[in-house]
Amino acid sequence: NMVEAMIIAGGKGVRMNQDIPKQFLNINDIPVIVYTLKAFQQHPEIDAILVVCIEGWQEILWAYAKQFNITKLKWVVPGGETGQESIRNGTFELEKHCGEEDLVVIHDGIRPNVSQEIISSCIAQCRLNGSAVTVIPCAEAMLLRQEDGECSKEEIARTSLARTQTPQAFPLKKLLWAHREALKRGITNSIATCTLMVELGEKVYFSAGSEKNVKITTVEDLEIFRALLYSKKESWLK
Repeated sequence: NMVEAMIIAGGKGVRMNQDIPKQFLNINDIPVIVYTLKAFQQHPEIDAILVVCIEGWQEILWAYAKQFNITKLKWVVPGGETGQESIRNGTFELEKHCGEEDLVVIHDGIRPNVSQEIISSCIAQCRLNGSAVTVIPCAEAMLLRQEDGECSKEEIARTSLARTQTPQAFPLKKLLWAHREALKRGITNSIATCTLMVELGEKVYFSAGSEKNVKITTVEDLEIFRALLYSKKESWLK
């Protein structure tokens, strides 16, 4: 079976207060989305890439793909009003070109620091169990906010929590079913594919993520990514 990567770059980036969507911001003269695309371009198991792209930036994306030699980029489709709609757009486009048994690896365009190992383990888990959601353990003590959001008097056991990231992988057939079923049931704004599956009563399996797999939603996240680009692992760190 072929493996397609679906990169979601449809967001408008309202939290950044920038005119340029955050997936197109340059870090060291390279746009964030290009770092992300390079990770999937380099990965030997990824056969083709589809990008769900914010309206008005498709031509620029194709130009970047040419400039940075992203030869696996095959399709670009417009984003939707919500993340769920964007993923649906990508899923229905893949249906035209790919086999139903193909695996689809969905990834946030604004997670540019995804490692080859994370992509590999996500694909492997999906092959094994039919789904894979990249997660990391919850290291912090977790408190449940009360209604006003200002205080808490209840703890949530952190061992029972998984912090989800992307990539998230599913067979194309499963994604097509989920998005059609969601339309039938009136589920329109599920945050992510994993939440959509859970809302539809499906079990999802985990693969290992990393704290370094940062999602760039704020200026602070950009600073962290920039620092990660400059950091090399010290030889004594195991």
